[in-house]
Amino acid sequence: MAQKISETALDYIINEMIEVVENSKDEIFNISEEARSEHEHLVRELKDTKHKVAQHIEDGDQLEQKVRFSRQRLAEVSRYFDKYSENEIREVYENTHAMQTKLAMLRQEESALREKRDDLERRLISLSQTIDRAEGLAGKISVILNYLHDDFRQVNEMIEEAKEKQEFGLKIIEAQEDERRKISREIHDGPAQMLANILLRSELVDRIFRQNNVDQALDEIKDIRKMIRSSLYEVRRIIYDLRPMALDDLGLIPTIRKYVATIADYNNMKIEFASIGEEKRLNTKYEVAFFRLVQEALQNAVKHSEATRIQVKLEICTQNLTMLIKDNGKGFDTSMKRDKSFGLIGMRERVEMLEGKLEINSNIGKGTSILIKVPYTLS
Repeated sequence: MAQKISETALDYIINEMIEVVENSKDEIFNISEEARSEHEHLVRELKDTKHKVAQHIEDGDQLEQKVRFSRQRLAEVSRYFDKYSENEIREVYENTHAMQTKLAMLRQEESALREKRDDLERRLISLSQTIDRAEGLAGKISVILNYLHDDFRQVNEMIEEAKEKQEFGLKIIEAQEDERRKISREIHDGPAQMLANILLRSELVDRIFRQNNVDQALDEIKDIRKMIRSSLYEVRRIIYDLRPMALDDLGLIPTIRKYVATIADYNNMKIEFASIGEEKRLNTKYEVAFFRLVQEALQNAVKHSEATRIQVKLEICTQNLTMLIKDNGKGFDTSMKRDKSFGLIGMRERVEMLEGKLEINSNIGKGTSILIKVPYTLS
């Protein structure tokens, strides 16, 4: 009877979760559509503002030339004032003063339009990031909804005891939230930032092309292609990071070896991997954890360390698992708090969940080493 009540309660929780996730997906869609609509409006407004800026610059240049001629005329009249009547002198002076005043006002309006243009460009970049994040999150939520609708209910039927069902549901919720945070951070720090940079560079190409500097524009386009290629790699990496199939099929060491070779080849750098001890399958929890730790450590080293060589060592002993990731990069001051160091925080939390220890040794200009040691008894 108690088990039946617990199953009913857990089913209620699952239904509530599905409803909340579905509502979240709808809200994200609405946010995305509103952002897209505002983005289109700002694009039109930015185009109009750029046209006005160009027109003000052209008008200002023409007026500035007239002011120079008028000043020359005024200087001539002042030098030979006895040749001109009082009305002629006054007319030249008043015309010069009027044009100078108009020029000052025109330049002030031009400055205001430039500020408006820059503000619109910044708002467009922010909206583009919002749209990208919303679309990414909507896709992930769709995956989660499918899982909740199908797999979760199948697992629910397999669990016999009410307490085990409840704990499993809570763990799923926690894992989902952790994964959302991780994906959100990766999208924000990776593709979203790159796409924003691509947008800025495309605006630069437009300006350069308008200045008839075709060669420089082509160079900028080549750089943009590289950035797009990097963005595509980041998106594929995020998809791969969700769950590499090789980990289930081959085990930890072959998967790490393949991952290291892929990262080294893509980034054209030297990354060495060595395993010590018996090469055998480990408990799934430990295989997933150590693969994620290698991923995070290598990504940090590749992105931030400016290293030319990275070493990864994994030792499987009878009582513990030990891993060392070492690079010859620029290093950092471990006593200083680093903003947005989500990667290192996540690594430490993952190691602590396995009742292990993580040590980070780094100095400016002397590289970084990460030592992980986790208790594990080989069966």
